[in-house]
Formats: sequence, structure tokens, C-alpha cells
Amino acid sequence: MVLEANTFPEPIEFIRMTFQTITREQVLAALSTVQEPDLKKDLVSLNMIEDIKIEGNAISFTVILTTPACPLKALIEKSCIDSIHTHIQKDIEVRVDMISRVTQTHKNSLFPDIKNIILVSSGKGGVGKSTIATNLAMALQQQGARVGLIDADIYGPSIPILFDVEGAKPMGRPGPDGKNKILPIEKYGIKLLSIGFFTHPGQAIPWRGPMVSTAVKQLFSDADWGELDYLLVDLPPGTGDIHISIAQTFPITGAVVVTTPQRLSVADAAKGLAMFLMDSIKVPILGVIENMSYFTPAELPNHQYPIFGKNGGKLLAQQFDVPFLGEIPFVMGMSESGDKGQPIMLTENHPSKNLFLEISEKLAQQVAIRNASPQEPRTLKTL
Repeated sequence: MVLEANTFPEPIEFIRMTFQTITREQVLAALSTVQEPDLKKDLVSLNMIEDIKIEGNAISFTVILTTPACPLKALIEKSCIDSIHTHIQKDIEVRVDMISRVTQTHKNSLFPDIKNIILVSSGKGGVGKSTIATNLAMALQQQGARVGLIDADIYGPSIPILFDVEGAKPMGRPGPDGKNKILPIEKYGIKLLSIGFFTHPGQAIPWRGPMVSTAVKQLFSDADWGELDYLLVDLPPGTGDIHISIAQTFPITGAVVVTTPQRLSVADAAKGLAMFLMDSIKVPILGVIENMSYFTPAELPNHQYPIFGKNGGKLLAQQFDVPFLGEIPFVMGMSESGDKGQPIMLTENHPSKNLFLEISEKLAQQVAIRNASPQEPRTLKTL
């Protein structure tokens, strides 16, 4: 381009003429080459790109993740920047804002504001299921999700102790339908409901099956949970009335099965896992978590002693072809923190805290995959 002296443009105009104009269509075309690693589709077709802004040689846009606990956040961000540099221009300044909107299978009339209900189950007692449920809930919350936790273990409620809310009494208020709603207790950012809030701590609860199922259903339907991304449900051990009632009545996203490596624990966990897969129940398995995988003494932090056996959880996951979400070691600090009502997720720099964060990311990942997959409609029983 040759410009005469008397027609030389103003500096700003010269810059506009020198640099090629970037269009929104070019940006979308470039980002359509970036695949969401779990969903196996590109970000554009998944409607994960919003707020594209182009200012000269700078581009900014927002990527909508399927969960705040996304383990692939950094990978997706780098892939987006690389795609712009590869398909448009190498020296473009790119800013990617990463936010999240937790997905759900579909809106449901029972709980329109609760996106995902996740059951936490075990085949037998004593495997640390409630401790796992507590710290999973806190790990999801610490990564930005809105989380609730129901203690559905009617005969042995432990959530009040684990959250240091023994003696707490939920309040009530009128709901939109005029009926009185229970307000969950909130602690550490988690909304909580337990049958333990409505009984004396030392009181036995000698209820028969139908009474138990009715009480548990009320923890779901008679509560004002507000908007939640994840509602975790700490089930009682085994395969009883409560499991079947919840699975057949409420829109469950999936279940997590907790076991120890011990052969007896794995055998019982397999029965519980098989129950969820029965045709009359059909609850997807989001993964297996192995608790008490090994013992590491405080004075020997680099040593691992598999006192309950090895790889039981992994073998269970392989047997049923379901995800293995991770291992949690047996450490004294875990039980001590639970007894004090201060879950391990409150302890900075504790190795188990990082493990729970990793497992929560994998769990959120499986929820997103499940919600993006074609699903057979489930017929739910009426309340």
C-alpha cells in the first residue's frame, strides 16, 4: 500500500488498516476445534462459549464449565488459547474467563432447584461412609458448588456429630404452596438435615420399615433446600427399604459406593452395587471409593501399610465396569477430626484434603458425563 504524504491517515486509522479485522465467526470457527475431553464434542456445539469480545488485537470470551470442580479446567483453557493462535493469528492477546454452570439431566417437578441428587452407599457398616460423604460434600463446596447433605441413616445418624451440630433444631417457614417447610441447618457452607435433629442424642429409634421410609422422604420433600448443585444422601449400610424407597421415588443422578479393601467389605459392596443396577431401580453408578486403603504413621509419612488388604475397591470397579474414584488412607486424624465435628477438609495442608478434592473433581466429572448422555426415562413412584 502506497500513501501520499497529504493523504496519510491518522495514527489510529493506520493501525486499523494495518491489522486484519477479526470477526466473531472466526473466533467460533477456531474454538469449534477444541473438544471437551469428557463429552467428546466441541465447545461451540455444546454451547460452552459466551460473551465473545473483540477489541483490535485482543480477544476475550467465557467458557462455561459443567462444574466448578472441573479437573480439566487448565487443559481446556490452554486448548482455547492455542486454537486462537493457530487458526487466527499468533500474536493475538487472548483472555479466557472460566465460569461454571452445573448440569442436570432434566428439570424435575419434585425438586426444580436441585440439579443433582447423589447417593453415598456402602454394603456394610464401619467402612467410613458418613465420613466420606461429609468430606466429599465439603470438597465440592470448597470448589464453588452449592451443596446439601441428607443423613438418611435413620438408625445411626452421625452427621450431627461430624458437623458439630448436635442439639441443633431446624426452624420452619411457610413454603410457596402454603405448607410449612423445614429449613436445613447450615454449617461450613453445607445445608444439612438429619433425623438426629428431631430426636434426643441418646434416644433409640425402633421404627418399622414403612415408618422409616416415610421419615426419610420427609427430609427430602418437606424441606426448603433452595438452589443446590449437588444434594448428597448418606444412606444407611446395606440394601434395605430406605435404599429402594429413595431410588424409586426421587430423581437420582447416580450413586457412589464406599468400601474398604477387605474382602468381606468388597463382597457386601458388590451386593449393594448390584442392587442399584436392578431393572426395578436403575440408578447409575458414578464410581467406587476405597476407604482405609493403607495406614501411614505420622512418624513415617512415606510408608504405606495395607492393613486391610489391597486393591479391593479397584477390583470391584473393574468387575462392574464403573469408574474408580480414588483411595483414602487410614489416618488417626480422620477419626479425631470427625469426633470433634471438624472434618478433615478444614485442615490446611493435610494430605487427605487433597485426595478428597481430587475425588470430588472425578465425581463431578462423572455427573457431567452422565447428564450429557442419552438416558432411559425412569418411572418414579408418587410421594
